[in-house]
Amino acid sequence: MTELAAVKAALRTQAVETPSWAYGNSGTRFKVFAQAGVPRDPFEKLDDAAKVHEFTGVAPTVALHIPWDRVEDYAALAAHAEQRGVRIGAINSNTFQDDDYKLGSICHPDAAVRRKAVDHLLECVDIMDATGSRDLKLWFADGTNYPGQDDIRSRQDRLAEGLAEVYERLGEGQRMLLEYKLFEPAFYTTDVPDWGTAYAHCLKLGEKAQVVVDTGHHAPGTNIEFIVATLLREGKLGGFDFNSRFYADDDLMVGAADPFQLFRIMYEVVRGGGFTSDVAFMLDQCHNIEAKVPAIIRSVMNVQEATAKALLVDGAALAEAQAAGDVLEANAVLMDAYDTDVRPLLREVREESGLDPEPMKAYRSCGWAEKVVAERVGGEQAGWGA
Repeated sequence: MTELAAVKAALRTQAVETPSWAYGNSGTRFKVFAQAGVPRDPFEKLDDAAKVHEFTGVAPTVALHIPWDRVEDYAALAAHAEQRGVRIGAINSNTFQDDDYKLGSICHPDAAVRRKAVDHLLECVDIMDATGSRDLKLWFADGTNYPGQDDIRSRQDRLAEGLAEVYERLGEGQRMLLEYKLFEPAFYTTDVPDWGTAYAHCLKLGEKAQVVVDTGHHAPGTNIEFIVATLLREGKLGGFDFNSRFYADDDLMVGAADPFQLFRIMYEVVRGGGFTSDVAFMLDQCHNIEAKVPAIIRSVMNVQEATAKALLVDGAALAEAQAAGDVLEANAVLMDAYDTDVRPLLREVREESGLDPEPMKAYRSCGWAEKVVAERVGGEQAGWGA
């Protein structure tokens, strides 16, 4: 197999999971902006997700968020997904939108609140059983705003205790993916603020617990690719939440703010074997002012482009330059791959897979946007409730 054929083959195996909540209404801290044709329930979200997969060919799974996507019959929801050509992916918990969680959830000083939070996480595992999902994704808004508000070490003890109970509930082939976030909504301490804290808890829990890297959850200037390389080396990188940030957790389309960073991250994924392992490539974005489905298609394409460039890095030439201590040549090898226009290559891959080479144009001309605006009238549009 030629080098180019190998790159094409690798690209055809790529899968990017789209988030159900990105198809609903979202906005800023101050306003949620409604759009015509937005799904009114999880079934309609899956319908939209199926269109993304139809035109990209690499978005076969959809992450759910509970309770935003709660239904009476999860087996029926999973069946609906399969009928549309997609599957249910990760189940995301929500322990941050209930009044009881003002001072935290799984780390709350009140045992009754902790019990409520853990029971919700166990419910999410039940949903995984019903949908056939592999991953339970956990993000906690837990933390404190003021010194002395609560005991930092005790909160870590509560976190470990709650995670351990949920971990024991996981079934065969299921995983717990623990996400971290530098700050927000807590401002003094966040209980899972960085990859080291998440890694420490996952290491203690066992093989089924792995770390999620959300690309928007870091301090300015953080070398995210170093974190990715380290977690891959330790076998603890469970997945990504791809998005872009300019200032904080902006949740913009992946690759929009710094496409070079996305390339560097994907190079470390390829270099570390993460592209052919169980690493989950998920989007976690809020499309506040742009149309939902085309924004997600564009995001998937951005991940594809960064991946293609990472696969084109001349590994032998790079290793030779690194061994020789040739700093400029080593950097040039990476930059040559990054500077490559991979859009023609991706058009070829799509055509060879029986897809339209231009997903955005194909979607715009298919009439889906106009169809859902006409049909999705009445009822309550989906959103994250702000």
